[in-house]
Amino acid sequence: MDSITLITNASAGSSDQAALAEAVKVLEAAAPVAVVSADDRAGTERLLADLSGSLVIAGGDGSLHAIIGTLHRNGRLGHVLIGLVPLGTGNDFARGVGFPLDDPAAASRVFLEGVRREVDVIRDESGGVVVNAVHLGVGADAGREAQPWKAKLGKVGYLLGAVVAGVRTPGYRVRVVADAEVLADGRRRLLQVAVGNGAFVGGGTPLIPDADPHDGSLDVLVSFAVAPLERLRYAVRLRRGSHGRSETVVTTRAREVSVAGVGLWLNADGELEGPVTERRWTVEPRAFAMMLPTSPARHPQT
Repeated sequence: MDSITLITNASAGSSDQAALAEAVKVLEAAAPVAVVSADDRAGTERLLADLSGSLVIAGGDGSLHAIIGTLHRNGRLGHVLIGLVPLGTGNDFARGVGFPLDDPAAASRVFLEGVRREVDVIRDESGGVVVNAVHLGVGADAGREAQPWKAKLGKVGYLLGAVVAGVRTPGYRVRVVADAEVLADGRRRLLQVAVGNGAFVGGGTPLIPDADPHDGSLDVLVSFAVAPLERLRYAVRLRRGSHGRSETVVTTRAREVSVAGVGLWLNADGELEGPVTERRWTVEPRAFAMMLPTSPARHPQT
């Protein structure tokens, strides 16, 4: 290993700076480390356009979303070995693949001592890339509601957003097609649609517990739990990861998923997009190489 580029957010607080120092100390035992800020978007684009070799991302799902997306867009994704030091609010992808979440030194050692694996991505028709999961309906509304609280309250902000969205939503009319199968025809209101590469969203909610970022397929969930009592039951089961057994939930696996509706907001790796009227996602198997923990994560069972 000739060198390691560690890309981070220069606006991180003092605790993150201390975590970065721990990560650098571990990585420097193997190779010289160049720490680069991702705050300068143009500079980051130039860096990633020429990058090859080893890249460690210090951040959360949003950082993965932005950096993997940029590498994919400029054709460099297959030329870079990716590592991760989870420093985000939710860290859902990291949680799903078993990274230590509160120990930056241990997360850095995964890059040096873990197992190299090929990871799928979810690609949309416009060229955008999702690393962990994309969902619409009550989950996206929860993300919108949580925005004012997220910076101050962290994961608690997600929970507050989910409560507000869960109470307010009347349901959504969305057509959902997975490969050739119509899961929702747009006439019956639904609560949520999720397309997953990873199991968790919103700082630890096991929305798609069986999702596997290495299996070459997309895990799809549609919840029709719109009635108040059904909605409450869905929320309780969702926290336990047992919602997939509900008669109001449909799950499947596919290689392509499309949705269509009016004014749809999407939550893609924690980043809000919208409103849109339609979107189509396909799986891109083995899109990039990543150093991952040798022990796989344990997910709640549906």
